[in-house]
Amino acid sequence: MLENKKKPNPVDTHVGSRVRLRRTMLGMSQEKLGESLGITFQQIQKYEKGSNRIGASRLQRMSEVLSVPVAFFFEDAPGGIDGTDGFAEPSGPDYVVDFLSSTEGLQLNRAFVRIADPKVRRRVIDLVRTLADTTVVADKV
Repeated sequence: MLENKKKPNPVDTHVGSRVRLRRTMLGMSQEKLGESLGITFQQIQKYEKGSNRIGASRLQRMSEVLSVPVAFFFEDAPGGIDGTDGFAEPSGPDYVVDFLSSTEGLQLNRAFVRIADPKVRRRVIDLVRTLADTTVVADKV
């Protein structure tokens, strides 16, 4: 007989992915976060997968360690938990979180925020758009 494993709650999965996003944005390891919270890195892995729920006091402490408000973990969460009961504007695409969780996305983000001159940042954005447009044109040919 196959064991029926319970799937994680979508909100728990979302909150865990936001923990992972912020942790990786800071360049912090699961072990370091665990040490800061007095738990093992394995427990952090379970939180990030959503297989274990994060209690309120632990989530509060995580927000302090990761330097974000508790609300950060619930941004764009499924199920209309923002009090709108589904009447809110559609949330941003998941590809933004996926990109910022990737190695390239993190490297690009870290380098970009170190550029102090707003004009240079604007030119980098223009360059990336031009490169993307060139790639799209080349793909169509």
